[in-house]
Amino acid sequence: MSTDISSQYLDEVRRQFRGHKRLAESAITQLKDEELFVTLDPESNSIAIIIKHLAGNMRSRFTDFLTTDGEKPDRHRDQEFEMNTGATRAEVMRWWEEGWAHVFSALDAVKPEDLMRTVTIRGEPHSVLQALNRQVAHYAYHVGQIVFLAKHFRSGAWRSLSIPRGASEEYNRKPLAERRPSPSGPRAG
Repeated sequence: MSTDISSQYLDEVRRQFRGHKRLAESAITQLKDEELFVTLDPESNSIAIIIKHLAGNMRSRFTDFLTTDGEKPDRHRDQEFEMNTGATRAEVMRWWEEGWAHVFSALDAVKPEDLMRTVTIRGEPHSVLQALNRQVAHYAYHVGQIVFLAKHFRSGAWRSLSIPRGASEEYNRKPLAERRPSPSGPRAG
């Protein structure tokens, strides 16, 4: 893979991760504290549990990303789906920020020439490119869950994270310079 394409790919991965982070945060800020901990049914995860799981995954996958297996021996994945009683929004958001810090710190160390190196996740070999794509997809999946739940909880009070329902034609008629600045990353209703 040429260095130019590799550099562009790494820039795009960073853009996607920043966009997913921002999208989830835009949904989370609309929630009341208690809504972070609500589950829709016994088999569902709350937003807080999804964040706890993401943070655990991010720490495991991105600590020593290029040199150790992405599934660290001290990770207890099943515990990520259990919520401590008394957990607070501040604690949940600390997990969130710490998780993303692992992601962005590891990405800062990845060079274009590293993309075809082999890393492992649970002993399974992946190119760095494959491992990054796997994580972009995984985080997008969970961010979608967060947005869906937040939108459900806020219902009629929901503030759209992109073009509001019924406003597409109006948006498309505006000159580019007048449109709301496009966030660098994914968008959701």
